[in-house]
Amino acid sequence: MANETTRILGLDPGLRRTGWGVIESEGSRLRWIAHGVVAPDEKAPFSERLLHLLEQVGEVCAAYSCDEAAIEEVFVNVNPASTLKLGHARAAVMLAPARAGLSVAEYAPTLIKKAVVGAGQADKSQIAFMVKRLLPASGDVKADAADALAVAVTHAHHRRFKTAAIRGAA
Repeated sequence: MANETTRILGLDPGLRRTGWGVIESEGSRLRWIAHGVVAPDEKAPFSERLLHLLEQVGEVCAAYSCDEAAIEEVFVNVNPASTLKLGHARAAVMLAPARAGLSVAEYAPTLIKKAVVGAGQADKSQIAFMVKRLLPASGDVKADAADALAVAVTHAHHRRFKTAAIRGAA
């Protein structure tokens, strides 16, 4: 049976900077397609910033013909207001692929770090280093986009194992 190629959009949500990364997964092979950052105008009203995130991520979904999406789960901040605002940004970012008809998987930050680096307490520089190793064509990726590509890589690995388990049960 031939391996199916799946185009995955990884998302690292943030109100100031939302990282995104697109990869292709075929069996155990991963291929970098594109990455970037959506950065709404920080002086714009909150609702316009959220709308900007929704629209820009929607454009990424369409431009790169994504099949599936994955997003990093929110971590609880010390500041409840910041956590709530991040939750709003995450919702806007999550709605864009859902509106495009994509399934959206969610992964905890520690799981993403373990999947990409091998340690749940890895820092951003370690994640960027491993993303560059796993996806050499991506070049020198900045933190937000590297985190998003790490989310996509995590999803590729987890969906592959889930698919193998389903085939094994059949």
